[in-house]
Amino acid sequence: MLAARPDLTNAVWRKSSRSNPSGGDCVEVAEGFPGLAPVRDSKNPRGPVLVFPVGAWAAFVAEVKSAGHCG
Repeated sequence: MLAARPDLTNAVWRKSSRSNPSGGDCVEVAEGFPGLAPVRDSKNPRGPVLVFPVGAWAAFVAEVKSAGHCG
């Protein structure tokens, strides 16, 4: 069974610390959703949002960093 999608109306978004300063490949993560990591493209803030379990998001970020794909 899928969990209900959180209400992101008043979400506070934080841009990735590894975002491209010229506005390139950037992601934003919303904070304040226990157990969840809502993620969106900062270039399209009204576009789709992916919501990951926080553990899955942390594992993804760790793998990307260890593979040298960030900054």
